[in-house]
Amino acid sequence: MAKIVAIVGPTAVGKTALSIEIAKRFNGEVISGDSMQVYRHLDIGTAKITPDEMAGIPHHLIDICDIHDRYSAAMFKQQANQAITAISGRNHLPLVVGGTGFYLQTLTNNLALGQDHFDAQSARIRQHWHQLAEERGASYIRNCLAKLDPVAEKNIESGNLRRVIRALEVIEKTGRRFSDQPRQESPNDFLLIGLTTDRPVLYDRINRRVDMMVKDGLIDEARWLYDRGGADLPAGKGIGYHEFYPYFAGEYDLDTAIQKVKQDSRHYAKRQLTWFRNKMTVHWFDLVGGRNSPEQINELVQAWLIK
Repeated sequence: MAKIVAIVGPTAVGKTALSIEIAKRFNGEVISGDSMQVYRHLDIGTAKITPDEMAGIPHHLIDICDIHDRYSAAMFKQQANQAITAISGRNHLPLVVGGTGFYLQTLTNNLALGQDHFDAQSARIRQHWHQLAEERGASYIRNCLAKLDPVAEKNIESGNLRRVIRALEVIEKTGRRFSDQPRQESPNDFLLIGLTTDRPVLYDRINRRVDMMVKDGLIDEARWLYDRGGADLPAGKGIGYHEFYPYFAGEYDLDTAIQKVKQDSRHYAKRQLTWFRNKMTVHWFDLVGGRNSPEQINELVQAWLIK
């Protein structure tokens, strides 16, 4: 049985910095638990860690896909488990770090998703829902999911029609809600550390992070993705990108696009907190607000490692 630390929480709350500190202290390697950081060239909008920030700590499941590739929770679970085995084999501590709730739940709760592939049944189901989306609009499809599985619908980011259809496909194929997939006992031992802070403080950090992303070149990065068909790509559905497409098309101004990125990011942070609190057993800490210290987290990790 491998011991794994998972650092979870909403965007802009300091997960990356904490992961580096713990990795240095306990000889760790980081596995990204972010569904967008797998894509090459999408660096600013995904808040991807830079080589300097890595501080020599090995990182896994970052920059492993092209923007035209599909990536799924089933693929993440398989590749993360492979990385855990390799890291543990080197007597290092695996650290899974990220905010994509369903990916992390899939790994820590060992959800039985099966293989994510295009068999005949899957193709028929997906074609059906895509056709309905063209005829009645994406909001109609989302409302269908909300009726069948309101928990899953609330935790899928705005504009991500592919994930909505994927959830509907799983429901139709398994007869179970997407948010309530069967689980098996995990063969590993996870310690889940969650970072949070007061909502106004978090929202202010998110707003300032978006401003910094814009200053660092987010608009050019979003334009690069848009020019390569981003509106129709799985990689192009992420927050920080799809909000700029109407601006590029002349449908509204730049300030409106930036405000939409901030709004979507705040809403996503709220959904992230709801997911982690309702779906996973987490030890919560507030480093931003000063209610807790990194040393308290280090002591928790140390005590857990020697159990």
